[in-house]
Amino acid sequence: MKSLYLILFFLTAGSLVTYAQLQRSTTLPGAPGKGPIVVFPRGIKQSSGEVSYILSSDTAGNVNLVPLHANQRYDTATRPLPPRKPFLKVHGNVMYDYYYQSGVDTPYQQKNIYQHTLQTYLDITVKDQYLVRVGFSTTRGNSTLFRNITGLNMQYTNRDFKNLLWDKLQRWDVSHYTKIQDLQYEKLSLDAEALKLSQLRADIYGPAAIQRRVEAKERELYGKKSDLNLDTLPGMPSLPTLDLNLALKYKPLPKRPTDSTIEEKYAAKRKQLDSLQKRFNYLDSLYRVHQSQIGDVNGDLISKLMASRNNEELSATLKEMNLPDTVLPKGYKTLLAIRTIGIGRTLVDYSELTARDISIQGIQMEYNPSWYAAVATGVIDYRFRNYIVNSGAPKQYLSLFRAGYGMKEGNHVYFTYYRGKKQLYNLNTSTDSSQTPDYNIMGMALEGRWQLTKNIYLTGEVARSSLPYYQVTDDESKMESLLKFSDRRNEAWSMSANAFIPASKTKLTGTYKLLGASFQSFSLFTTGSKQIAWNARVDQPFFKQQLLITVAVRRNDYTSQYQQASYNSNTIFKTIQATLRIKHYPVVTVGYYPSSQLTKLSDGSLVENTFYTLVGTASHFYKVKQVMMNTILSYTRFYNKMTDTSFVYFNTKNILLNHTMFLGRFTVQGTGSAALNSDYNLYGADANVQYKVRSWLDIGGGVKYSHQTVYELRQVGYTANFRVNIPYFGQVEMMADKGFIPGAEKRLVSNNTGRITYTKIF
Repeated sequence: MKSLYLILFFLTAGSLVTYAQLQRSTTLPGAPGKGPIVVFPRGIKQSSGEVSYILSSDTAGNVNLVPLHANQRYDTATRPLPPRKPFLKVHGNVMYDYYYQSGVDTPYQQKNIYQHTLQTYLDITVKDQYLVRVGFSTTRGNSTLFRNITGLNMQYTNRDFKNLLWDKLQRWDVSHYTKIQDLQYEKLSLDAEALKLSQLRADIYGPAAIQRRVEAKERELYGKKSDLNLDTLPGMPSLPTLDLNLALKYKPLPKRPTDSTIEEKYAAKRKQLDSLQKRFNYLDSLYRVHQSQIGDVNGDLISKLMASRNNEELSATLKEMNLPDTVLPKGYKTLLAIRTIGIGRTLVDYSELTARDISIQGIQMEYNPSWYAAVATGVIDYRFRNYIVNSGAPKQYLSLFRAGYGMKEGNHVYFTYYRGKKQLYNLNTSTDSSQTPDYNIMGMALEGRWQLTKNIYLTGEVARSSLPYYQVTDDESKMESLLKFSDRRNEAWSMSANAFIPASKTKLTGTYKLLGASFQSFSLFTTGSKQIAWNARVDQPFFKQQLLITVAVRRNDYTSQYQQASYNSNTIFKTIQATLRIKHYPVVTVGYYPSSQLTKLSDGSLVENTFYTLVGTASHFYKVKQVMMNTILSYTRFYNKMTDTSFVYFNTKNILLNHTMFLGRFTVQGTGSAALNSDYNLYGADANVQYKVRSWLDIGGGVKYSHQTVYELRQVGYTANFRVNIPYFGQVEMMADKGFIPGAEKRLVSNNTGRITYTKIF
């Protein structure tokens, strides 16, 4: 009896599935009174991955197999309801890092240094449409050199909004698009007309129709022959002796009533065929026009999203696409026009002569629909640039307003007014508080950008500032010195050009600046002397972009808050770099760069020395007998002198060779190095093995060997690490390293480091 029930159950289920498949061709997706949109992939199972399928019947009795996705509610009387979207979605990570050094390898000597770092960022999405990023970080340690830094930031950028829009477009079901549904209806209607046309052609020109017409002709023809007198025909035998078959052959056939109307019916069908053919041609041409207009909605929109030069173009493109609210939220034009809103630690980066790459604790906003406005105010932290210097600089602040017309990436004219407090003098010396100078400054600038051609544009800026405190007379205010246009000492201007030559794929950039001796801004650290700064750069590919050559020269383009107020230099820095990429061959890079080193003197002042560095690398990733390998060869040469700096690697040649093999769960790595100079040679070698025990557990370790030639010193060190990923808890990594570095008196000094890192992604 149970077997009978099972057989009946499977027969019933099979009948329902078969009926649903038959209904697929007659059910119009999304049409009123019909079933929901049904997709029948091959090999349907009751559960396939993250999609389940259920049987449902609509009001017309049609049975459909409907996919039920995760987190999706379903109304069996109508259609699947969209997944419930939470009001807030929060993603991000939390990271804690503990780092220990037994000795600091810098011109500053300190021992047993440790630092604690805690940082997190949160991506908060409101209604799956609006994204805000919150970041927090704090660093604490026992060093008098390394700063204790804490920062909190909440920021919105249109870049994050574009990325969110990109992600939604990638997941967007294009069949929900109204025009696509209309196109589907047109296609179904066109297919129905094509079926009618095919059937009518078969009725007129098909083999059966041709046979019926031949038979009618034969009946008409043979009916006329039956009126003849067979006895009078010459050569015909007499009737009594006539063979029965021959008689039957010449016996007249009876006339059917429809024979006389067949031609009329076929003429009417041909007329109907002509009319139907004209209708089909019209529907087909209309469908093709609509199809070309819509095209690939997803791909077209994404390509336009990435190709739009500015937010104004992107907003116009999105408006033309008429996307639903699920993809394009209300107020998207405003969200795209808001370039950034930042609260807390944020970066101010506006123009060459006002404020560039300045870290502030405050607020900052930039808005650019077709006109432009920006506001920033907060406490300045110049140590953001040199965070390792723990100096007690006084509080400084910045307030800036910027407005104008035009898109930032296109033609525009912007006016900027800035003011604040900035200490340019006696930065590293103490002064009597009763004689503290007036460090308040103010200034204004006018910037313009001109797009000369598609690939060439110019940017120019002129600016004026108030005079320094030591040049302002007692009867003159800061504002008066700013507006005294007859005095040219506090003026500055800059011009930059960018060009691209498509024929040769050459990229050209250049900048020229003239800074008055009394000009002050938050982009300039130095004052007291007139400065002319310029730089030029050329990027040129060769051999179908396999070889890229970069050449750059600059003069007095390097400024630092540690230089003296009267700093003026005519040094011209040269840079050249070449990168060669040929398929199946190593990637080779050679570069000659200016470098610098910061040194703290005994009196507490800081000195920055510059020298050149030659760097060459060759890297190759390849396979040998199914084993993946990677080899890196590096050469570095420091062109400095012992009298210029206390850098222990002065005038040194460094060679390093690293080889890695990927052997299943094992990763084997070996490194050899040599540091060669006029005083001694230092050779090193180390080997390391990493083993992937499980997807959630890695362990590794290795040994190090160092040999110094002056005192024939030989030292052996080690390294060990592991990583474990604990479900619902996070990932923990630990590392311990014991090595040796050059120290005073040409000795090898022990250098022990350790690190513990915890990371949780949610």
